[in-house]
Amino acid sequence: MINSVFNWSGGKDSALALYHILQEQQFKVSQLMTTVNSKHDRISMHGVRRELLQAQSNAIGIPVHEILLPEMPSMSEYDQIMKSTMQKLKNAEITHSIFGDIFLEDLKKYREGRLAEIGLKGHFPLWKRNTTELIHEFLDLGFKTIVVCAKAPLLSEDFVGRIIDHDFIKELPKDVDPCGENGEFHTFVFDGPIFNKAINFELGEKVFRTYDAPKDSNDNCFAEKEETPDKVGFHYIDLISKS
Repeated sequence: MINSVFNWSGGKDSALALYHILQEQQFKVSQLMTTVNSKHDRISMHGVRRELLQAQSNAIGIPVHEILLPEMPSMSEYDQIMKSTMQKLKNAEITHSIFGDIFLEDLKKYREGRLAEIGLKGHFPLWKRNTTELIHEFLDLGFKTIVVCAKAPLLSEDFVGRIIDHDFIKELPKDVDPCGENGEFHTFVFDGPIFNKAINFELGEKVFRTYDAPKDSNDNCFAEKEETPDKVGFHYIDLISKS
């Protein structure tokens, strides 16, 4: 089997991609790898607490390696941290890094370029699949996920805290991708076929946060289809572990 790491966000695309990887049994996933905001102790962009990330790891049965990042890293800071991390993985005889990306060409090219500098390869099990088909497959397999972050003004605060089902998909605005692949929304998966048990949590408060739109960020969550604004806003809901 091919030695690999899986880039785990905690959300639905990661979960579905990992499901396919485990089913195919071509790759040995030695660890999940997740970037964490070191200031707030939460998954980067998704805003999910670290204890819930650890609960996912325990339920899946694969250890998670947390990559600690400053709150708003520059591209150079991000590249330096990731390069150091990936070099250590290569030294441990890891050859591939797996992602849940679907259709963002620039992001895929960026990832592959950075991996190639270290001598690693990327693998994208969901690449170029239809996103409407993917989200329905995700639900039909029995996965359960909740929206934890939604980008304003594309989505209102009413969307955060909702469990995704077929009705949710129908209610999405036409300019929002069904999988949120353009960064419109992010999710936390709490049950499904890759979990040995469901993750218990309760809903906390909703907050709205604005950020300076970085000019050199690799994160597509800040990408605009037309003109990039000076500020971007996101609705969040806090999830509190009950375990």
